Amino acid sequence: MDDDQERQQLIERDRAWAKLAESEGDVEEILEFWTDDAVVIPPGMPPVVGKEALRAYVEGTRTIPGFSISWTTDSVEVSADGSMAWILGTNLVEMDTEAGHVRAEGRVATVWRKEHDGTWRCCLDMWNDAPADG
Repeated sequence: MDDDQERQQLIERDRAWAKLAESEGDVEEILEFWTDDAVVIPPGMPPVVGKEALRAYVEGTRTIPGFSISWTTDSVEVSADGSMAWILGTNLVEMDTEAGHVRAEGRVATVWRKEHDGTWRCCLDMWNDAPADG
């Protein structure tokens, strides 16, 4: 598979993951997009490491009133040997708090690893707030 095909496959996989997350899809299906040893670093929080911790994290977001997350892919790069890739994009996290509705726009960087079965899975997932001036 050439780099363009790999990039397209990653874009499609990332879109499928985003669609599941946006619709509050099945937790186990969402977890399948991460490697077993994945690390997620949400802004202002400690890292979430491994599938069990990620399961608790995803389930926990579902208890937050008004919580939603969505993201888009801006660019994809694949390593020279085709075993790793990184995606840059933007996201939107919303939730209701005691102070009112919060809407946080962010920048996303994910690192993907091609597993032995040929499936791309995210091994590092982190984001931060977008600049105040957009």
